[in-house]
Amino acid sequence: MGDLSLNIPLDLRTPGQYIEIDASRAVGGLPIPDRRILLMGQRLATGTVAAEVPTMITRAAQAETYFGRGSMLARMGAALFAGPGQYREVWAVALEDGAGGVAATWTVTVSTVSTGPGTLALWVAGTRLAVAVDTGQAVATTATALAAAINGQSDLPVTASAAAGVVTVTARHKGEVGNGIDLRIGYAVGEALPAGLTVVVAAGVSGTGNPSVTDALAAIAGEPFYTLVMPWTDATNLAALESELDSRWGPLEQRTGHGFAAVSGTHAALIALGDARNSPHLSLLGTAGSPSLPAEAAAAWAGVCEYYGSIDPARPLQSLALPGFLAPAVEQRFSRTERDLLLHHGISTVIYGADGVAYLERVITTYQGTPGGVADTALLDLETKWTADYIRYAVRARIATRFPRHKLADDGTRFGPGQAIATPRLIRAELIALFRDLEEAGLVEDAAGFAEGLQVVRSGSDPNRVNALLPPNLVNQFRVFAAAVQFRL
Repeated sequence: MGDLSLNIPLDLRTPGQYIEIDASRAVGGLPIPDRRILLMGQRLATGTVAAEVPTMITRAAQAETYFGRGSMLARMGAALFAGPGQYREVWAVALEDGAGGVAATWTVTVSTVSTGPGTLALWVAGTRLAVAVDTGQAVATTATALAAAINGQSDLPVTASAAAGVVTVTARHKGEVGNGIDLRIGYAVGEALPAGLTVVVAAGVSGTGNPSVTDALAAIAGEPFYTLVMPWTDATNLAALESELDSRWGPLEQRTGHGFAAVSGTHAALIALGDARNSPHLSLLGTAGSPSLPAEAAAAWAGVCEYYGSIDPARPLQSLALPGFLAPAVEQRFSRTERDLLLHHGISTVIYGADGVAYLERVITTYQGTPGGVADTALLDLETKWTADYIRYAVRARIATRFPRHKLADDGTRFGPGQAIATPRLIRAELIALFRDLEEAGLVEDAAGFAEGLQVVRSGSDPNRVNALLPPNLVNQFRVFAAAVQFRL
C-alpha cells in the first residue's frame, strides 16, 4: 500500500509520531489575482521621490509630497483617489520633463475697463478661480489680480505672470500633454463677465516633446501591474506601451497589463487616432470640450474600471459614474451617431446625465482587426479580455495548487493511494471542476459544452508535459435590447 505522506522519509528509524500538515487543499473556490494600478507621469523638482523609482501611494497627499504639488502625477493621483480606485493598490513612477521639450503657454488679455463691479470667473483645468473686479478697475490691475489668483493655487498645472494687461500662463511641465490644459472664462451656469469688461483667452506656444514611456516601463521591469495609466498619447509612446504589454501578455510571461489613456479632440481627430491603433492592451477614452485635464480623466477612468473589474471582470462597465469629470457644454457633446462611430474606430465613450455627471457608455480596446487587416471583434470589449485573462489565471492557479510536485503517468496506471501522480484524466477532471466554479461565478456558460470539447493529452515529444485545449464559452454582456411594439386598435 502506498504511503500518504510526501515529506516523511520511509527510512526514518527514530521512534516518534510524525504528522504532516498539508494545506494544498485548504483553500477552495476561485483564486484572487494580484491587481495593481500604476500611474505614469511627470514630476516637479519639488517632489521628494526621484524619477524612475516605482513608489506605492495610499492617498492623494502622498502624491503631492512625492512628485511635487501641482505636478502631473500629483493631479492624476488626486483624480484617482477621488473615486473607487482608492480601494486598489496604487503605485506611481515619475519621469522628468522630456529633454528639449517646450512648455505650452496661453495668454489672457484684459482689454477694457469694467463699468460695474462683479466677479471674473477663470477656469483652469477644471478649477474655478474667482477674481473680484471693481468699477473702473484698471486693465493692468485686473490682469495682475488674475495672475495672482493662478499663482495662489499651487496645485494648478500652470503658473502665470502679468504685464500691460496681458497674463501669460505657462504649463508647469514641458511636453504635448500641456496642450490639453483647458483655460476658459466662465463655465458654470450663470457666470458672466462684469459689465464693460472684455477678457480673451488665446493659445500661445504649443507644448512639444513628451518624455519616453519606455523609461517608465524599464523602471518597473518584471513587476506586474494590471492597470497602467498613460498620460502621453503621441504615436511613439502609445506604440511603445502596446508593444510592452503585448510581450507581457504572451504565454511565457503571462503578466496581464492594460493601458488607459484619455484624449480630448474633435470627432475627426479621435477617429483618426483610433484608426491608427489596433491593440487589445490599450483603451482610449475620447471626449471633447470638457474643462477636465485628459491625464486626470484617464486616472479616474482607469480607477473605476479596475475597481469594478476586479470584483467581476465579465460584468459590463457601462453606466458607472466617472467621478470628477466635468461635462462639456451640451452643444459640444457627441451625438449618439458620433459615439457609435467612435466605438467602431477604437475609441471608448461616455454619456452625460441631466445633472452633468459623466457615465461610462462602453469601454473597448483599440483592437479592430487581425494583422492581415480582417475585421475582428474577438477582443473588442475590455470585459472579454479581462475575463479571458482571469480564466487563464484560474487555470494556472488550479493546476499549480492541485499538482505542485507531482509525477506524471498515463491514464490507467495502477498506483497506490496518496501517490503524487498526475494523469491526463485526473487533470481533465480538475479542469472540469474548475469550469463549474467559473460558471457558478458567472464568468462562463455551457460548462457541459466545455467538458465535451476539452482535450487533455500527454505530449508525444516530451514525456514530462501535458497539452490541453480549453474551449470556454465566455459569458457576454447585455448591451442592447431591441423590441417591436406591435399594437392593435
